[in-house]
Amino acid sequence: MHTDIIAIANQKGGVGKTTTCINLAACLTALKKRILILDLDPQANATSGLGIEKIQGESLYGALLGEMNISECIKPTAYKNLDIIPSEVDLAGAEIVVARGDNYLHRVRETLNDLPTEKPYDFVFIDCPPSLGILTMNAMAAADSLLLPIQCEYFALEGLSVVTNLVEKIRRTGGNSRLRIEGIIMTMYDRRTNLSFQVAEEVRKHFGDKLFDTLIPRTIRLAEAPSHGMPIIDYDPRNMGAVAFVNLAEEFLARRAL
Repeated sequence: MHTDIIAIANQKGGVGKTTTCINLAACLTALKKRILILDLDPQANATSGLGIEKIQGESLYGALLGEMNISECIKPTAYKNLDIIPSEVDLAGAEIVVARGDNYLHRVRETLNDLPTEKPYDFVFIDCPPSLGILTMNAMAAADSLLLPIQCEYFALEGLSVVTNLVEKIRRTGGNSRLRIEGIIMTMYDRRTNLSFQVAEEVRKHFGDKLFDTLIPRTIRLAEAPSHGMPIIDYDPRNMGAVAFVNLAEEFLARRAL
């Protein structure tokens, strides 16, 4: 069985990237998919957002340097069929060390090639740092596709064009010729404002069906859930954010079935 590797990235912080990663993954496991989250962000928000303690030495850092196998980095979460390779602050050093090494753009890809095959994952979601540095570039070079969460504000449109141009550059230069944009997810949508609607329409005008129909709303409960180490479908399953992520997971799978 082929494991699809999907990078979740945006050069801008605070756009709901990690929230999307955690909650989409959790909703897909509820739909009987087996998921691995690779927390590639030294801030380790995906790690703490799933209730995993940040422990020095427990990240992908050692595997990137060839000092350990990736299977040693995988940790179970409290949720069935959802595993994680956690992050911690030492991963920040990988930006420097990997950049100095050979084949520096493909270290994550080479590491993921050693994933266990006896019980394969359906999807690996890579939660990228909020920058376009070495770690994010490695994630894009390793991924089959890219999910782009963007906040419903006009500055997000500028960041979107930067990332899409980078994707084309990686494809053209041979960094990863198979990389494609899986889709764009509008986050922090506030249906009470014209701005959210206008930004979503502007994205749809330029990117067409790359924009997911499901809009992720701005809700307090969705913002609270990571501080309790829980996905929103467990923290407050009736919240409209939970409903939105269930819908997003269903739309994600439906698009892939076409």
